[in-house]
Amino acid sequence: MLHRVLEVEVMDTPEEAVDYDAMDHSAVNRLFVDDFLRFWQSRREPQLSEPRPFTALDVGTGTAQIPIELCSRSQSFHVTAVDLAAHMLALGQQNVVRAGLESAIRLEQVDAKGLPYPDNTFDAVISNSIVHHIPEPRLTVAEMLRVLRPGGALFVRDLFRPTNVTTLSHLVETYAAGANPHQRQMFADSLHAALTVEEVAVLLSSCGANSSAVRATSDRHWTVALWK
Repeated sequence: MLHRVLEVEVMDTPEEAVDYDAMDHSAVNRLFVDDFLRFWQSRREPQLSEPRPFTALDVGTGTAQIPIELCSRSQSFHVTAVDLAAHMLALGQQNVVRAGLESAIRLEQVDAKGLPYPDNTFDAVISNSIVHHIPEPRLTVAEMLRVLRPGGALFVRDLFRPTNVTTLSHLVETYAAGANPHQRQMFADSLHAALTVEEVAVLLSSCGANSSAVRATSDRHWTVALWK
């Protein structure tokens, strides 16, 4: 098994923001929102049926591609989208304005390890590909759970670390074949910094959550889906 090699926690240079935003995440983002909405609509908690719109927190929003995908498809959510990278957020605000979703999405520069929101604030907390950036991800997951309302949905997806260098290289060649060298290196670094499914299960248990809520959902992703 490859050892975890940490990458830079905050991708906050203009080059990183532009290269990240230019990568084609559309299929991955659509699938994330598909799966989140399917999970959300499976809820049986009657207290979540009203009022609308629901409040959602997107942790590690980057350039706001996930909130834009979600709010473009569902008017049921108002999203607070947070990231620590100012350049990412600047591009994200441009993307939100371009999509005409300023009334549905609010961007804030926030450290995910210490969210500035009261306990039990949001109906849903979502996150795509932030956990691998955090040196001690337990802090971030604990914060996500803290600000989630009882009966709310936690939906988190990230990469998982391959077992060996050969597999890592294959994933880069498969999913970043058309990317520039910097984009390919960012993807490889992210895979090397990611957690395994087993590590995520231990992390959930340490936060008082159900360790069985995580499972592998692709050849490179794990997903946590649980109701608080």
